[in-house]
Amino acid sequence: MNINATLIAQILVFVMLVLFTMKFVWPPIVKVLDARADKIAEGLAAAERGKNDFAQAEKRVADILAEGRSQVSEMVANAEKRAAQIVEDAKTQASEEAARIMAQAKADVEQEANRAREALRQQVADLVVKGAESILRSEVNPSRHADLLANLKQEL
Repeated sequence: MNINATLIAQILVFVMLVLFTMKFVWPPIVKVLDARADKIAEGLAAAERGKNDFAQAEKRVADILAEGRSQVSEMVANAEKRAAQIVEDAKTQASEEAARIMAQAKADVEQEANRAREALRQQVADLVVKGAESILRSEVNPSRHADLLANLKQEL
């Protein structure tokens, strides 16, 4: 291989091209590449923040749902307690009303029994008076008296 002036000229032109490229061409390209790398890094950081925000939002939603479920469970439990209390109150009122009705019915039956006894006493008294009148009006005769008493028993 011969080293001649063309090869030296080519080496000088190549070195000048490399220097020119390093001084004028390379910095704008590096600047654009750095800007793009920064943009990508910002995008990745934003994606990471978004992922973290999404995870926090999911956690908050889960917490809110859990709280809502607990409130619903509490409300259902309160409603069931209230329903049981209403049923218990209704049973108590019904038993009180039944006791009152029973007491009223017993009082009515007792009153009717007293009326019937009083009416029966009145009838017996009337029959006794009639029997006494019949005995006093008729002559004193034991067989007659026995007949009158038999008739009186049949009337009773």
